[in-house]
Amino acid sequence: MFYPLSVRVCTLALAVGAALGCQSAVADIPVKANSNAKSTALNALPDTDQLIIRFRDTASTTAVDNMLGRMRSEKHETFKYAKTTQQHSDVFRFGKRKGKAEWDTLSAWLKSQPEVEYVEPDYILTKMDVPVPVTPNDAYFSYQWPLFDAISGIRADQAWGYTTGTGSIVAVVDTGILPHADLWPNLLPGYDMISNSTTANDGDGRDADATDTGDYVLAGECGSTSNLNSSWHGTHVAGTIAAVGHNAEGIAGVAFDAKVMPVRALGKCGGYTSDIADAITWAAGGTVSGIPANPTPARVINMSLGGASSCGTTMQNAINTARGKNAVVVVAAGNSNTDASQFSPANCGGVISVAAIGRDGGKAYYSNYGNTVDLAAPGGSMNTGSANGILSTLNIGTQQAQADTYAYYQGTSMATPHIAGVAALMLSINPALTPDQVESLLKSTARAFPQPCSGCGAGIVDANAAVQAALNIPATPSLPVDPYVVLKTDLTTNLNLWREQNILNYSYVLEQQTGTSTALRWKLTVKAGVVVAGVNLANNKTVSSRDLKAKGKTIEQLFTSIDSAIAARYAVINVNYDAALGYPLAVFTDKKTTVKGDETTLKASSMINL
Repeated sequence: MFYPLSVRVCTLALAVGAALGCQSAVADIPVKANSNAKSTALNALPDTDQLIIRFRDTASTTAVDNMLGRMRSEKHETFKYAKTTQQHSDVFRFGKRKGKAEWDTLSAWLKSQPEVEYVEPDYILTKMDVPVPVTPNDAYFSYQWPLFDAISGIRADQAWGYTTGTGSIVAVVDTGILPHADLWPNLLPGYDMISNSTTANDGDGRDADATDTGDYVLAGECGSTSNLNSSWHGTHVAGTIAAVGHNAEGIAGVAFDAKVMPVRALGKCGGYTSDIADAITWAAGGTVSGIPANPTPARVINMSLGGASSCGTTMQNAINTARGKNAVVVVAAGNSNTDASQFSPANCGGVISVAAIGRDGGKAYYSNYGNTVDLAAPGGSMNTGSANGILSTLNIGTQQAQADTYAYYQGTSMATPHIAGVAALMLSINPALTPDQVESLLKSTARAFPQPCSGCGAGIVDANAAVQAALNIPATPSLPVDPYVVLKTDLTTNLNLWREQNILNYSYVLEQQTGTSTALRWKLTVKAGVVVAGVNLANNKTVSSRDLKAKGKTIEQLFTSIDSAIAARYAVINVNYDAALGYPLAVFTDKKTTVKGDETTLKASSMINL
């Protein structure tokens, strides 16, 4: 099981003048908002009044003059010759400045003319001024020290001069999310991936409702000796990433114009690896059997969760799938003040593992550390005062949800969404970045720790420096996805699901045909992983031991047949897997589409556990 990685020393649910927990903390929340703040954004491409046209060397002077005449008479353009460049292009000055859309229209016409080799606006460039830091007018922004503090903050206010996250989608794989008023406008529909109704605590299994129904625990449940209130953990994490900014209410998220997509995988007592793995896959746009496709795949996946274990194949395969879909996976290092290599998914490959710092910029007393940690971000240090925690969106309900509020939490769970938010800012300004590029830029732009933080990675994440670095990475065309890698990933995922069932004694119906040969339809019996008996369903006769050995297949051997076809890169490989047990339901392979008779069909049905 995996659990949220936050530490609630003193949960301060503070809003609308009410407080839960430590009553003295009411004064920690300001009453009035700063109404004088202004937001800024990057300017669009500048207008210009000049156009560069390169005429073909083969174009005659008469043809060029005629074409320019048509541009005046047919397109009603007013212009005059300005100069000829060193590259032998001609520059024309027009009677007024035009925006990009107008130039695009005229350029399309010019490119259609046989005399023109290329055409482009003669844009006016200016010096690169540094954008002014943005201070949103959210009521509690002054208490969000992680965003702007000179010692330990991530400098988000400076990064907002470039971007506030528009266009980015961050999946929060967590306890689900509540429709908090300061978060709701930035929420996308998600999915509840919890398959166990007891863990889900909502009376059913997987469904399209990712609302957090509470993870409260009564004494005696989940090994607890006392009652524990619902944490509303996913709502707190989501607020740090993308609470609505500049709305004169509550707080501002790191990427306050990004969208958050809740994927519920943690419930009562935590969450199972199999559910979390499916949540990761679905969040990135991968296929999960029995679940509708995700219409809004996330480029960033936040996992403020973990448990003391190695990184299993199931978890690693899910992360690999997400990275193959171009998603950045950010995970919490853990709160046990020990080596993060002992905790999954912080010890998995391909993730950005996050340690927590306190307000002084040094390692938070609870944070895990070690070589597997990549970066650090503010996670809070409430042992030095409640207001030194991380303030974010929450709910006052102790079991079921009630009214919106805000609360201070601490933990690597709180540090992780700061980095997920920065990744969203980077991808907003440069969507072409790959997961590896995002991680590399985050590390190379991190700033030094002002206080000791051994084993905390490359440094404290610096949103402003990371965003500027993202701006300077040229867009590159994305590489095509290798379909055989996708097939192999699906195979491995379903093979692991099948093996998790530990079904060694079973019967099933196998249908098999190669080319135009006679199709067989046998009911096979498998014991201890070996085919021991079979009945030919065409004549209800017992299959001979010789035929069983030659043509009988266990489920494991069906998987091997698929794996061999993938390794040999057959021209056609189509596979459908059973959603519950993982075994192949239907397989069609064709080694070469130009050769007749090398295609094979396999079908498995009527599975019975003996």
